[in-house]
Amino acid sequence: MITWNKESGDSMADAVATKKTKSIDMTTGPITKSIILFALPMFFGNIFQHLYNIVDTAIVGNVLGDDALAAVGAVSPLYNMVIGFASGFTNGFSVVLARKFGAGDEKKMKKTVVWSYVLTLIISLSLTILSMVFLRPILVALDTPAKIIDNSDKYLRIVLAFAVVTCAYNMLSALLRAIGNSMAPLYFLIISSIINGSLDYVFVKIFGFGIAGAAYATVIAQIISVMLCIIYIISKAKILAFNFKWLKFDGTLIKEMMTMGFSMGLMLVVVSIGSVALQGAVNSLDKEIIAAHTIARRIDDIFMWTIGTLGMASSTYAGQNYGAGKMDRVYKGLRNTIGVAMLWSVFSTAMLFIFGRNLIVLISGSHNSFVIETAYKYIRINVSFFVILSILIVLRNGLQGMGRKIVPVLGSVVELIFKFAAVGIITNKLGYFGVCILEPIIWCVCAMMVLADFLIFVKKSKQESGGI
Repeated sequence: MITWNKESGDSMADAVATKKTKSIDMTTGPITKSIILFALPMFFGNIFQHLYNIVDTAIVGNVLGDDALAAVGAVSPLYNMVIGFASGFTNGFSVVLARKFGAGDEKKMKKTVVWSYVLTLIISLSLTILSMVFLRPILVALDTPAKIIDNSDKYLRIVLAFAVVTCAYNMLSALLRAIGNSMAPLYFLIISSIINGSLDYVFVKIFGFGIAGAAYATVIAQIISVMLCIIYIISKAKILAFNFKWLKFDGTLIKEMMTMGFSMGLMLVVVSIGSVALQGAVNSLDKEIIAAHTIARRIDDIFMWTIGTLGMASSTYAGQNYGAGKMDRVYKGLRNTIGVAMLWSVFSTAMLFIFGRNLIVLISGSHNSFVIETAYKYIRINVSFFVILSILIVLRNGLQGMGRKIVPVLGSVVELIFKFAAVGIITNKLGYFGVCILEPIIWCVCAMMVLADFLIFVKKSKQESGGI
């Protein structure tokens, strides 16, 4: 629990305001219960986050057809790369904040918050400008089919023009989660998802704006999410509000934030570069395969992001307890979180093997048997390895929460190498089947890497504390 300093006049008010946010202090109490209570809102939040993509896919596919669906799918990895880099930075900032929260360092918390705002703005604006300039050449380099490249360009250009909004929401929700509040971001996502779905239908179906309508709907919904976060923070979580008083240069803190942010951003961007390269391989196959891959990824993401949610929870959990010096809780918490993730993996496998085809038809609106069976093949192969993915995601996030950066980034480099190999070798020899088996192979290799690093870290820390 935070011990609030009395040096600043607004400390007590901030403390009271923070309590009103229903934050969860994960440094005390039952371990598994704390993680699950924290993760549940994030679980539902991730479902609603993916509803942005699912609703876009469903409406675009049902109203505009397979070509428009392929146009959206062909640029998804590129969008994820740009936003993922900025979001990785903001997640890194939140890890630093979680440590300060666990350590009870109020001054450092406030400085971390203020610099999170400043650095996020600089990074997101820079990425927006670069992506606007180089978007078309990148689409050409990725072999985006001529039939869909104009729609792909139009859709992504609109969304990336407002990347600062997406990054702002990710930052604000990450800061709330760092102090144990995962409920508020969920409420805002539910509201914005409903707005997004409604506007999607109005813009695409009724007004006939085409693929641009789906992009505008997403942007408007995200702007509303940011506005709701700001209002909430100002009224109920004032310690997360921007305050010029704390905009003082602190080289040590900024270096810590930039190091953590860059490592997490680099990890995500390396993964995304690999995904962009892999999408280039998919784009070179056939527009029906692009459509099948798009819908398969959308469905996979719904189930995969539950594991991602537990990973995000383990990052905050590890950060808070590492900051509080409670290493035994860190070990037990990560072990228990892996167990929960594995149970979810077994459930996901059963659900997708039984209902996979039905979900493909429901979401895509496609009745093309080749598209359906191709998507179903991808889903079955990937979900079968979710148990391995559970180990990878939870440990990678937990290690980052404790400041272990090298192995998670190294794992991302391994993933990048494998995906470029897919472009040059695997897809040429195995076709789309090579795309299907690629990520499970990567998960197995990277899971062994993070598991080894975690066991080494546990042994070393126990020796240092006299536990062995």
